[in-house]
Amino acid sequence: MSVKSYMNQLGEQARAASRALLKVQTAQKNQALLAIADTIEADKTALQAENQKDLDAGKANGLSDAMLDRLALTDKVIAGMAEGLRQVAALPDPVGQVSEMAYRPSGIQVGKMRVPLGVVGIIYESRPNVTVDAAALCLKSGNAAILRGGSEAIHSNKALAACIQAGLKAANLPETAVQVVETTDRAAVGELIAMPKFVDVIIPRGGKGLIQRISEGAKVPVIKHLDGICHVYIDAEADLDKAIAVADNSKTHRYGVCNAMETLLVAEGMAEKVLPPLAAIFHQKGVELRGCEATRRMIQAEPATEEDWATEYLAPILSIRVVKDVQAAMDHIAQYSSGHTESIVTENFTTARQFLAEVDSSSVMVNASTRFADGFEYGLGAEIGISTDKFHARGPVGLEGLTSQKWIVLGDGTIRK
Repeated sequence: MSVKSYMNQLGEQARAASRALLKVQTAQKNQALLAIADTIEADKTALQAENQKDLDAGKANGLSDAMLDRLALTDKVIAGMAEGLRQVAALPDPVGQVSEMAYRPSGIQVGKMRVPLGVVGIIYESRPNVTVDAAALCLKSGNAAILRGGSEAIHSNKALAACIQAGLKAANLPETAVQVVETTDRAAVGELIAMPKFVDVIIPRGGKGLIQRISEGAKVPVIKHLDGICHVYIDAEADLDKAIAVADNSKTHRYGVCNAMETLLVAEGMAEKVLPPLAAIFHQKGVELRGCEATRRMIQAEPATEEDWATEYLAPILSIRVVKDVQAAMDHIAQYSSGHTESIVTENFTTARQFLAEVDSSSVMVNASTRFADGFEYGLGAEIGISTDKFHARGPVGLEGLTSQKWIVLGDGTIRK
């Protein structure tokens, strides 16, 4: 079978499954999610054996340590997948929720009902846990899913797909409600993003190159973010201990993730206090520092270039800039941010409120690490991805972001006069 025929077959099956899911009650969806969680835990040894095949191939092919970290199905990652499934099962089902019902002068009642998007195509790299997160959120929100992971995770994704199919079968749901693309042929991606007859939305998760290519070539709507150029601004009125903790965690908790800090902005009035202890921490952890001229007068750092301010490193590299005040920090963010996540460390309530109101990113934080910009941490159970778009969803995309609303009208033989 050609790739085009194969993808069309998946599309037809997904469209049929999406219609079948409209009839499914919440309890049945939750049953499937819990069954998938149990299967993943029971099959942990087999999953890790398949994952090791991908890790070995990745090392042989020269994957970076950051990419290998994202690829690994450790005990912690597997436990997190199962916990995410159970959290999603425990969340309220958005499908069918009715809001804003009101009588009109004509006698009709008008309101809105939340409904699934239909068929969601998800394209992602490296992280096989996305297979489970995506399946959980799509299923709970009543959507059929077509999942296309990267070739570097093909064995892991096939093994996880078997767990998902077992859970769907246990709940008497169509096994085609979640389909994992089993070919590593890149032509499959081109077909998936160009099937508006079968696919309602595409969600890419991966590097900037992948997301840009999909955005440019897709014939269906795309929910996406291109870069994660995240900032932490340490204000002149910041608490020193909080500032050090937030900046350290934002950068070094994990390097190869989209919500890691890439640029640290420090107010002139705080720079001499906070930069030396932070530099000591970063140097100890092997983080390469690139700083502006003022930064380099206080700490050891390489000269930062214009390109550094606009770079998502996804690596132990950090650019640092000393700025006059919060306005200068916000001006820098407005120029270089990718609209993902920004955080301010300050004890001044007015300054914090100004930062929250004027910084135009999908997540804006006060005295908190940028690493919290995550669906699991936000209480969504898991996330399908992060959106820096302003339509249709923004920030971590959970259940509600995978639904839309339609108008509903109730009458009693009511006619328009």
